[in-house]
Amino acid sequence: MKQSTPRVTIWNEFRHERSNPDVQRIYPAGIHEALREGLAPFGFELGTATLDEPEHGLPEDALARTDVLVWWGHRAHDEVDEAVVDRVQRRVLEGMGLIVLHSGHYSKIFKRLMGTSCALLWREADEKERLWVVKPSHPIAAGLPPYIELEKEEMYGEFFDVPDPDELVLVSWFEGGEVFRSGCAYSRGHGKIFYFRPGHETYPTYYNEHVLRVIANAVRWTADERGAAPRFGNVQPLEAIASKA
Repeated sequence: MKQSTPRVTIWNEFRHERSNPDVQRIYPAGIHEALREGLAPFGFELGTATLDEPEHGLPEDALARTDVLVWWGHRAHDEVDEAVVDRVQRRVLEGMGLIVLHSGHYSKIFKRLMGTSCALLWREADEKERLWVVKPSHPIAAGLPPYIELEKEEMYGEFFDVPDPDELVLVSWFEGGEVFRSGCAYSRGHGKIFYFRPGHETYPTYYNEHVLRVIANAVRWTADERGAAPRFGNVQPLEAIASKA
């Protein structure tokens, strides 16, 4: 049985909001706080973490209590400590869900879990985007219209250097003509991963009701039915056999 109240940690590097007045006007308390407010009506247990906190706000005990980690990064990918990346990767393989938003495709953790460069075509311009639902039967598409229209967004285009998604849920079309695999679902170890493209920091994308619905649906889909604690079937892992001296 799925957990009734997934425990979600929203991670944001929290740089643009403190250095760019345009971003600050849109997300005065940070993208992480806008997401927390927007996801609150869905009944999750929500917390936040940022790059500048000790251990980036993701120490072992915090991750042990996290069912789903939502990740937004852009400017400071290289500043994320390898020890934190190691523990996030381990938790995903153990069953923690991971939702990677927008520029998080270049994060250390996503590139490591994908095993590819995760490079793509991009153009920072005010372009209309249509996010088309291409797998309406998928739980992440529940309650969505046939497409989500965003009046202004940054363009991400193909080729997107990621492994073929296990399931492709959403595809973007931009007024410049490009298309992009915008909603990619993966499994890694015992964990589920969802990459979701929209959310450039200079646009109010994370106030859009349908975008928030996608993220909320993805939380429920990625949340391990067994909870945050690692599971190893019905027995504990075997201890290593000590070699004789």
